[in-house]
Amino acid sequence: MSSAPLPPVVDADAILVRARATFDIESDAVLGLKSRVGPSFVDAVRKILDVRGRVVVMGMGKSGHVGRKIAATLASTGTPAMFVHPAEASHGDLGMIKPVDLVLAISNSGEVDELTVILPVVKRQGVPLIAMTGRTDSTLARHADIVIDAGVAKEACPLNLAPTASTTAQMAMGDALAVALLDARGFGSEDFARSHPGGALGRKLLTHVSDVMRSGDEVPRVAPTATLSELMREMSSKGLGATAVVDAQGRAIGIFTDGDLRRQVETGGDLRGLTAADVMHPGPRTLRAEALAVEAAELMEEHRITSVLIVDPEGLLIGALSINDLMRAKVI
Repeated sequence: MSSAPLPPVVDADAILVRARATFDIESDAVLGLKSRVGPSFVDAVRKILDVRGRVVVMGMGKSGHVGRKIAATLASTGTPAMFVHPAEASHGDLGMIKPVDLVLAISNSGEVDELTVILPVVKRQGVPLIAMTGRTDSTLARHADIVIDAGVAKEACPLNLAPTASTTAQMAMGDALAVALLDARGFGSEDFARSHPGGALGRKLLTHVSDVMRSGDEVPRVAPTATLSELMREMSSKGLGATAVVDAQGRAIGIFTDGDLRRQVETGGDLRGLTAADVMHPGPRTLRAEALAVEAAELMEEHRITSVLIVDPEGLLIGALSINDLMRAKVI
């Protein structure tokens, strides 16, 4: 009965040397792209900006995985894009590519059969072709209208076989394209938020005060003549930790908070004869309902407060917002 093979010997020093060498090789590969980004890169950006359809990204193997990421990055930064697998394209998916589209084909060697076989068909459709390749004399490059050189001196793989530095370079070049396009389009943070509504940035830039504020009977409010007892009951029943003080027309003229109550108690004076007008903070911090919720968070942080009153253009109280409301909405 044969014995089980022994596990490989782990040499900690050798492992760290190989890891650090990988970082060196891949960082050199990315930095090497800087000297090769020139007129063809600018032409690629211009061509993509002129496209009325989508950027169709294609690639096989590891380049395909990179291509999917590039397509996703382009789409999320204002450039409509999708990924089409070259092998599937040969079996019907070429119909997804329209004359108004543009193809971005990625291949380090530029000689991948599944990709090169469909290039003549793409060209006959009149679809512009941008090649991102490590060999500017390859079949892919010869078919392309524009060639982006993403070549690397060597792979990080010690056998110089596994796509490592080359795919890192492709990824970086794709990011450079996306960022250049983003900037050229004037794509801003609000545009980014609209394509990422489920993310933290989306919540910050798409959530308005009106979406999260308390309104109607949920808003604690008392008249200036209310006694301190009445004021405390209103605060307790509404659970905001503060109450607005409003005049006869409903305009917010003051605010009183839990912290104000503690400070009044600490004075040791007789509180029984005090009214809301005596203890309120006049001129409370207010916001409009159409303001972004993140503005409310910034206002609270700036003035070290935990509640803000929401008023209409005439100053009438229409809502209230606490820091807890913002946390529940995941704005902060």
